[in-house]
Amino acid sequence: MAARRTSTKEPNAAGSPVSMADLARELGVSMTTISRALSDHHSIGPATKQAVLRLAKKLNYQPNHLAAALRKGKSKLLGVIVPYIEGRFFASVVHGIETAASKAGFSVIICQSGEDVAHERKNIETLLSAQVAGILVSVSLTTQDFRHFEKVRKHGVPLVFFDRLVEGDNVNAVVLNDREGGYLATRHLLEQGCRRVAHFAGMQHLNIYKNRRQGYLDALQSYDIAPDESLIMDCNMSLESGANCMAALLDLPNPPDAVFSAGDSAVLGALQLLKSRGIRVPQDIALAGFSNEALTQVAEPMLTSVDQRCEEMGQAAFRLFTELVAAEGTAFSQRQVVLQPQLFVRASSLRQDTV
Repeated sequence: MAARRTSTKEPNAAGSPVSMADLARELGVSMTTISRALSDHHSIGPATKQAVLRLAKKLNYQPNHLAAALRKGKSKLLGVIVPYIEGRFFASVVHGIETAASKAGFSVIICQSGEDVAHERKNIETLLSAQVAGILVSVSLTTQDFRHFEKVRKHGVPLVFFDRLVEGDNVNAVVLNDREGGYLATRHLLEQGCRRVAHFAGMQHLNIYKNRRQGYLDALQSYDIAPDESLIMDCNMSLESGANCMAALLDLPNPPDAVFSAGDSAVLGALQLLKSRGIRVPQDIALAGFSNEALTQVAEPMLTSVDQRCEEMGQAAFRLFTELVAAEGTAFSQRQVVLQPQLFVRASSLRQDTV
């Protein structure tokens, strides 16, 4: 080992993070020697290793794992793209991903598309530039094809979808049995004696809203009730849209006696509109939503909703990613993991005369 060079000042005097270059300059050795000593390489002698480790500890050196990963062409970074982080669902899914990823030594980069496919494309570019080890994504409302995800595949980066995906493409995904969830919610309303059950339907190019609508239709069929198209409302799942859809339904010659919404925000908007008009819930119109957001339990009355097993979905998405990594270079059958929903029945759908 070369003799230690005398330094008249501490490296990192400007207050920036200590680097391997600082350690090398202080000890009068090459950065290669520092790198190999820190990684316990066999070519570095015990005395040099001890000197490097002592200085690293003294100066609180923190290794730059990202830089090392970029040099090797791989990383322990995982990219996650969600439409938004507000509310319970996506926040809980991300928490599930982060919990599982952390245990496996991965760090997570979270991007929000803001329900904008153009921004979703930028998210993809950002994550690929960071050379993430994989990308987990729930697509935006405005995503109607997979062309911008082909770049991910061409880079050989494992890609897993969760919750939302555009149907018609063979992908690896973790989803809820949304059809079953729609069926459970609608059947519950029918069991309460409701017979004109309306539906707030989301954008049908997305799997979640298409399948929830089908579950609604399945439940009607199980009660030999023909679907009434005037009761099926296009809705973007916002508070405002839910209120507007409810107002339109009330203007019908024969209004509904219940509403099953494919999202909780929209059914909350319907509840607010009904209360403003003095219409009782559930006595006059029963309500049920989907997602089991926190707001469902603070509304008055509390809202019946379908739980999406969000944290479990995040953990399952990470497990599927690790399976893809393990199968690298071998045949891997693309598959979907399907979670089963749970209906939480609350006051908004329980008719007094059936309690």
